[in-house]
Amino acid sequence: MPITTLSIPTPDGLADAFAAFPDHGERQQQRHPGVLMYPDGFGIRPALREMALELAGHGYYVLVPNLFYRHGPTPVIDLPEHIGEEARPAVYAQLMPLIEAHTIERVLRDADAYLTFLTRRPEVDTGPVAVTGYCIGGLLAMHTAAAHPGQVAAVAAFHSPVGADGPDNLRRLLSTLTAQVHLGHAASDITPEALGALNQALNAAGLDHTCEIYPDTVHGFTMSDTDAFNPAALQHHWIRLLPLLNRALTNN
Repeated sequence: MPITTLSIPTPDGLADAFAAFPDHGERQQQRHPGVLMYPDGFGIRPALREMALELAGHGYYVLVPNLFYRHGPTPVIDLPEHIGEEARPAVYAQLMPLIEAHTIERVLRDADAYLTFLTRRPEVDTGPVAVTGYCIGGLLAMHTAAAHPGQVAAVAAFHSPVGADGPDNLRRLLSTLTAQVHLGHAASDITPEALGALNQALNAAGLDHTCEIYPDTVHGFTMSDTDAFNPAALQHHWIRLLPLLNRALTNN
């Protein structure tokens, strides 16, 4: 599958990004359902490219933006090849100011720009799109879907802090959401009681959803370049994500 480097115009500048999509060789260009994939806080790196390529191999055009483009192009900070426990304090010290500066106003401005760019690509279908994300990217995915209810048909968030900012904010977030939802939580991130409350809120909002704890996982379980990586949980993530996208975007 090809990967192409892109620049996305936003109200605050140009966001660097990459896209992965199926390779049809010399055949006539085909269109594919579009997926906006938000990375975790560590950003664009080989592990994210591998995940985008895997998803593209199932027939999707996958757009992955640099969340922190206001602070520079990828790589915004230097990362080790493997983000182990010994590296995390120094990495987090660089990341937290970027995350704290990424206000909801910025999130929504960027979401508008990313979806406009995605849906205008000649390789992307004219129908609805999906949004998925990891860690903080999962929260951004939910805000994007809530802000674009007529456009986003599916949203998935993995090891993400959805609901962690309190029930009132959660209700506001869900009040405009119409997409089909999957939330896959790390066992270390949420209690069974909090999971029950989150499912109650999703039910009250009338959303088609699955919301579950992935067994024996810690935060970051999908990321192959971290100590948190859990291969079985990553596979379960694909088992949940691919049928969701299939139902929402291809009607199969």
